[in-house]
Amino acid sequence: MSPRRNRPIDAGGAGRSAEDDPSGRYGGWQSTETWQGEAWSVRHVAGAGAQGKTYRCPGCDQQIPSGMPHVVAWPEHSGVDERRHWHKACWNAKDRRTTRVQRSRNAPRF
Repeated sequence: MSPRRNRPIDAGGAGRSAEDDPSGRYGGWQSTETWQGEAWSVRHVAGAGAQGKTYRCPGCDQQIPSGMPHVVAWPEHSGVDERRHWHKACWNAKDRRTTRVQRSRNAPRF
């Protein structure tokens, strides 16, 4: 007997829309916010739902380790392929940040 599959096999997720991606998948809640004149879908991810992957925050260019609560945001006009994972503090401070991230001399460049 083969093991049970809990999720259907997806061919890379191409062409999916935000409505196709369930908000309860990561154990968080979803809302809509306006930023820079456009609507963004914002999903708050609980730490228990963030297992297995490490992401890079576009706000501070640092890693979001597995198991850390964070925010996933994408423009509403595009699909979930444009999702970006942010630290909660970085997402809240996005309007106060400059357009270019300043690194110290010893900070790694990825």
